[in-house]
Amino acid sequence: MSAKSYNRGYVILIATIAAFGGLLFGFDTGVISGALLLIKNDPALIINNLDQLPERTQEWIVSITVLGAAVGALGSGRITDILGRKKVLIITAFIFAIGSVGLGIAGSVAELIIWRLIIGIAIGVASYTVPLYISELSPTHVRGALVSINQLAITVGIFASYLVDLGFANTHEGWRWMFVVGLIPSLVLFVGMFFLPDSPRWLMTYKGEEKARKVLDKVGESNKEEVINQIKNNIKAESKERGSLSILKAKWVRPALIIGIGIMLFQQFTGINTVIYYAPTIFEMAGFGADSANAVYDAILPSLPIGAVNVLFTIVSIYLVDRWGRKPLLYLGLAGMVVALVALGVGFTFQDVIGAGSLKWISFTSMIIYTPFFAISLGPIAWLLISEVFPTKIRGLGMSLASMVNWLCNFLIANTFLTLGRVTTGEMPNPAGEGMLVNPGGAFFIYAAVGILGIIFVYSYIPETKGHSLEKIEEHFLAGKHPKKL
Repeated sequence: MSAKSYNRGYVILIATIAAFGGLLFGFDTGVISGALLLIKNDPALIINNLDQLPERTQEWIVSITVLGAAVGALGSGRITDILGRKKVLIITAFIFAIGSVGLGIAGSVAELIIWRLIIGIAIGVASYTVPLYISELSPTHVRGALVSINQLAITVGIFASYLVDLGFANTHEGWRWMFVVGLIPSLVLFVGMFFLPDSPRWLMTYKGEEKARKVLDKVGESNKEEVINQIKNNIKAESKERGSLSILKAKWVRPALIIGIGIMLFQQFTGINTVIYYAPTIFEMAGFGADSANAVYDAILPSLPIGAVNVLFTIVSIYLVDRWGRKPLLYLGLAGMVVALVALGVGFTFQDVIGAGSLKWISFTSMIIYTPFFAISLGPIAWLLISEVFPTKIRGLGMSLASMVNWLCNFLIANTFLTLGRVTTGEMPNPAGEGMLVNPGGAFFIYAAVGILGIIFVYSYIPETKGHSLEKIEEHFLAGKHPKKL
């Protein structure tokens, strides 16, 4: 068997089934974008004779899922190390399923928030367990592409959520059906995971060498003995601090923490989830659907090409990540995102000068430009890097910590976007929620500034992990070498 050969069909099957966790991640984060337009005007949910739900209530309905994801990401890291990646994904699929049904039958804003919180916990677990599971079952030379299948699944889930939103936009209480559709991929993940193995690195750590060897044989790992020996060496070196919080204090682990936390900060604070969660709302602000009998449909419709572009360029990223490497794609992506964010900021800030018609197309074009640059860079590569840089014994714990930071930052973005649009433009609060007076121009300028700092961070600290085994990356950090010199 050559150095580049492996059991392609079986490995792709594993990655595809596991990636349904990513699809659910994308679907349940994206579906709120269209559902929100119906929820905020649903007479069954509005209280105190308001015209619509207040903006702060809308922000909480959107962002509570993200807060749940932070809890899931932090609380399940150790559980993933103890139970194994496979069992945790089965449990996660079950939570997704009951959450989808619960949202569909919610009878109040409070119930909506509770079920969104539960779904969020499942999203948080999936956000690190899926790339962790795939990375530990992938041959080194295709690990980047296979882990990126998870990001592709996330984008497919987001695009599917936009399609579902559009399909139920004109349906009575259509937001309920938008949520219930999530039951279908939940069942696929739940059933499919029963037929897949656990990861060889986890098996070696907790179940013994023989079981790990069997899985490596199944996936066709051509460098099996090298992988086995490297895992053994790492287990021996870390035996005194096995999977515990104490190892996070070790000097040689610090670079991995900086990389994992730093890349997640930049992924979120460059504003991607304002696009995912609020795209129809942003288009509504820009004038789409104004004076239209199908205002909700017209505001959701422009989201479809954005979702499609997201999927397309994630595929491009999968092709390029193990050819160009991680850092070149990060440079390219961040630069393009900054340009698009500046254009969005200018468009909304000077909308009185450029006119409503021009603002519609500036907002649409800028978001179409922003999305593919994110999709080839921070989208997949942030999750890929955190699956690569943490040592074997605490990979679950380290990834859960980085994922928690990601979701906390995500929460701040989701919970403040509408409010930030007021603060940066000097608008007064509108507690009654009547009308849409928010101007998000200042928010987009802030995200652009963060993107510039991100370019500096990538240059100064991010290692190029292309072509290196997980064990060799760990040995580099263990030797106390600077990440950039990998």
